[in-house]
Amino acid sequence: MTILLAGDIGGTKTILRLVDSAVHGDGLPTPTTLYQETYASQRFPDLVPMVQTFLAAAETALGSRLQVARACFGIAGPVINNASELTNLHWSLQADRLEQALAIPQIALINDFAAVGYGVLGLTSEELYPLQVAPIDRQAPIAVLGAGTGLGECFLTACRGHYHVYPSEGSHADFAPRSPLEDELRMYLQAERQLSRVSVERVVSGRGIASIYQFLRQRSPEQESPALATVFQKWQQEQAQGHSTIDVAAAVSKAALEGHDPLCTQAMQIFLSAYGAEAGNFALKLLPYGGLYIAGGIAPKILPLLEGGEFMAAFKDKGRFRAILEQISVQVVLNPQVGLLGAALYAAQEIP
Repeated sequence: MTILLAGDIGGTKTILRLVDSAVHGDGLPTPTTLYQETYASQRFPDLVPMVQTFLAAAETALGSRLQVARACFGIAGPVINNASELTNLHWSLQADRLEQALAIPQIALINDFAAVGYGVLGLTSEELYPLQVAPIDRQAPIAVLGAGTGLGECFLTACRGHYHVYPSEGSHADFAPRSPLEDELRMYLQAERQLSRVSVERVVSGRGIASIYQFLRQRSPEQESPALATVFQKWQQEQAQGHSTIDVAAAVSKAALEGHDPLCTQAMQIFLSAYGAEAGNFALKLLPYGGLYIAGGIAPKILPLLEGGEFMAAFKDKGRFRAILEQISVQVVLNPQVGLLGAALYAAQEIP
């Protein structure tokens, strides 16, 4: 038995998972979960006491002493030279310090979206929802992008049966409007946010949905429903007070799914079109015949809207290169803990 520790570290919560990893033949490791727990990140001054608390609870639950061979933590922030500074948590993490403090021989720190990239390798068909079916080339690149609070992008390449994830900052490339209305949105965001340019992430993200809705309600105030007007006004009041309990993006997408709010429906159509166009741009740059995966927290919640046509229409709307994009498998990741799975796979397969 090889015991591994995987973690998904965020500013609000941290999920830790203890796994037994076994390799069958030349395939991927198969991590079996032994114990898992979620902690409020702010309750701990550092990762070390949190892991110590977790391991003590795991030993009690499993009834035996544990020796962790390797660990990998996916971190919501930049990782440089196996170290990371988490501003929201005021944590300063260095792999060598963690190895010594926790008596774990090997620890790796990776970006949380890179962990998602590794995680897609271990997903089952039940954890994926196909938007476009196409043959998979196991030697070709794999593309992963996912809208949540922001927009993450990464890609994988295969070498001698193993995959390596490469991060990307593609979400911060320029947003390219594809219609007069999208161009109005770009100019609105520049003026409203006092920006010299607008990135893709400003539109394709949870915050982007809120911005799109704000743009539309100012453009056509007579179309706003009383229910969403109340939600938005309360959100604005809370923002002015420096906090927010309201998720405007969730309210807009929920109303669009229910089909009774034309302004919310239009907002989600703009979002999905921009999302699909960015996915198509990413695919043209990588030619990911190994598959393109839509991760992030938003996609699984709006599957009926993703099937509605705007996303895939924009994905394939690349002129004479449409035929190329029709040959790429496109699937939505349904597993909300794909990053945790990726951290476990990295610990099993990638730490030298």
